[in-house]
Amino acid sequence: MTSEERREARYLRRKEYRDLKRRSSTKGHDSIERVADINALIAACKKAKSGVSWKSSVQRYLMNRVKNAVKTSESILSGKDVRKGFINFDIVERGKLRHISSVHFSERVVQRSLCANALIPVLTRGLIYDNGASVKGKGISFAVNRLKTHLHRHYRKHGNEGYVLMIDFSNYFGSMRHEPIRELLDKSFEDKRLADFTMLFVDAFGDVGMGLGSEASQIFAIAYPSSVDHCIKERLRIKGYGRYMDDMYLIHESKARLRECLEVIRAECARLGIRLNAKKTHIAKLSRGFTFLKTQFFLTGSGRVVLKACRESIVRQRRKLKKFRKFMDKGLMTYGQIYNSYMSWRGYIGYKNAYRTIRNMDRLFNKLFFSGEVSQ
Repeated sequence: MTSEERREARYLRRKEYRDLKRRSSTKGHDSIERVADINALIAACKKAKSGVSWKSSVQRYLMNRVKNAVKTSESILSGKDVRKGFINFDIVERGKLRHISSVHFSERVVQRSLCANALIPVLTRGLIYDNGASVKGKGISFAVNRLKTHLHRHYRKHGNEGYVLMIDFSNYFGSMRHEPIRELLDKSFEDKRLADFTMLFVDAFGDVGMGLGSEASQIFAIAYPSSVDHCIKERLRIKGYGRYMDDMYLIHESKARLRECLEVIRAECARLGIRLNAKKTHIAKLSRGFTFLKTQFFLTGSGRVVLKACRESIVRQRRKLKKFRKFMDKGLMTYGQIYNSYMSWRGYIGYKNAYRTIRNMDRLFNKLFFSGEVSQ
């Protein structure tokens, strides 16, 4: 046996061991019966009503939750279509127009059970540790702390000399192809009925793309480019890497190396149908600072990582306070509502190095709501 054959044999043994370990850990979740279980649907209903229990449609569903759970369970197991269509509307988030395709509450309950009892336990096992979106125990704070950790590790080896490659996807949800999602489901689940049932919610958005407003869309959004994550970590050997949904960063001491990585990433993304945003994809010097998740990061010469709020979010908050003052004068908002909103923002900004920003914003708040003046 040659050395190449021995390496191939070792690889096959490791692959077989990993597949066996994965099947044993996800065995209980690879079943459509678990998703359609009446108790699972009732538990999903309890979680799905959070924040929307005031709606009349939700209250009507809750009045007969057991009856609805039994009927839904029978429909799932018999292969009936449980989709109810979408409620489409638009919102403007931080000046950006977003098209929302919200599902009806009865379908929301089904998707909650599907995600909790199948998709999340199985699909999240293949995610890298530095993928911080839409997973229990992670989030924006986790992603920010991991970036700080990567910067500290880089400083111990190379100081603050180095570069960061920032990558952003263009129209991420709208460009997700359904064929790779089907391949991912077939690879992850042995129960073909479960894969077919899940694809109903994917194909509801058309031939290409996923919509905002569906829980299943969020799960697939974090798992869809998982091959890109593993390519960067395992093939390109970039340790200082992290991703939050469609925002990515790579830290390395060589600018040329990051350019090589960008070409590999671009090719892997093209295979998945993902296009990179040319305006937001760039290489920046660590010592000059960069922005990730609306936070500015600076790696100083002493190794300290400084976090500052981006100017855009500060300007937005000042305008919001002035608008709130006008709403209060018209009786559209109470002072208590405004105070709670401001304290929420203040708690968020308090995790950054923003002493002067908070002091100036407090001064504006006191001027608006205690002196009665409204700045133009």
